[in-house]
Amino acid sequence: MLIKIGIDPVLVTIGGLKIHWYGIMIALGLYAGIQVALADAPRRGISRDQLMNVALLAAVLGILGGRLYYVVQNNPSFYLHHPVEIIAVWQGGMAFFGAMFGGALALIISAWRWRIPVWSLLDVGALGMTIGQTIGRVGNIINGDIVGYKTNGWGFEYTNQQTFGPLNTPVQPASLYELLISLALFLILWSLRKRIHPEGMLAMLYILLYSVSQFFIFFLRENIVILGGLKQAQVTAIVVIVLTLPIIAYLLRQEQRARKAEPRPSEANMPAGEVVSEA
Repeated sequence: MLIKIGIDPVLVTIGGLKIHWYGIMIALGLYAGIQVALADAPRRGISRDQLMNVALLAAVLGILGGRLYYVVQNNPSFYLHHPVEIIAVWQGGMAFFGAMFGGALALIISAWRWRIPVWSLLDVGALGMTIGQTIGRVGNIINGDIVGYKTNGWGFEYTNQQTFGPLNTPVQPASLYELLISLALFLILWSLRKRIHPEGMLAMLYILLYSVSQFFIFFLRENIVILGGLKQAQVTAIVVIVLTLPIIAYLLRQEQRARKAEPRPSEANMPAGEVVSEA
């Protein structure tokens, strides 16, 4: 079954100003991400004012990182000869690993600048990022800028002359797969947010699951092949997974040490100065 998409990527043109669906979805995604983060931040000791400051920096560095990583992955020589196109984010073209790196850098800077626990901030950021990413993928679907290989069966077919995707060519709906993955990740993280410990583990789980999903989804998408038949995004996913696993081990070890350091119930209820005799 083919789903034909004939929506113009430009919602409206006012004089020389073009308002793109993609830009609108990015804005809505940022708003939704902030609202979700605000819902979880107070129980982690993060105030609204702190979070709004963080969100502004994360939005800037996240978009910058996502765009620059996309440029590096997709014909960088073209952008070197057309540097103005590098900032044309409204046309689509964001590599989410780059947005993840930029956003993580913003959270680390913010944790230092406003004295916020970095692991708690990363957890809150993961919740906001997943729902924001889900909404942003709607813009990708309209644009046609994330598509898979040609298909003779199920897929999308873009029919608008202004599409960024292949015109009148059935393709695997990679953008829809990305949307569903992001939504599933959000639902998983949201359901686990009060149960998974220690702080920081929620963010690491997100990074791990997202990287695994990208490794597999790029079997359906074109990308530069750089190592042993693997595409650049797949190699990036493997590197991120390898770097994330030691962090998870570190967090678990710290949690284990903290539990061992907690007083036993019998010791906690003992009157001050009383000594436990051992047989």
